[in-house]
Amino acid sequence: MAAAAVRGIGGGLGRSLRELRIHLCQRSAGSRGVRDFIEQHYVTLKKANPDFPILIRECSGVQPKLWARYEFGKEKSVPLNNLTVDEVAKALENIVKSKA
Repeated sequence: MAAAAVRGIGGGLGRSLRELRIHLCQRSAGSRGVRDFIEQHYVTLKKANPDFPILIRECSGVQPKLWARYEFGKEKSVPLNNLTVDEVAKALENIVKSKA
């Protein structure tokens, strides 16, 4: 499911979206799905969008969250706490398809 979502996004980043930031903790159980998503799908996503900024921010004890910056500096965030890899992919897919 997560792989299908990542393939569905493909090179579609960057239309109205300007930047993605993923905040996570290196060790917490709540960030496990996000860590697994990055390990399994980041390379594929980045290869499909080589010029699009996808930032990974690790900080001890932080709650995992996906931030999207759109045109005109508008931002939207989605909490990723205790989500599975598939749920993280779905959150990413939803935020890419939505407009700020």
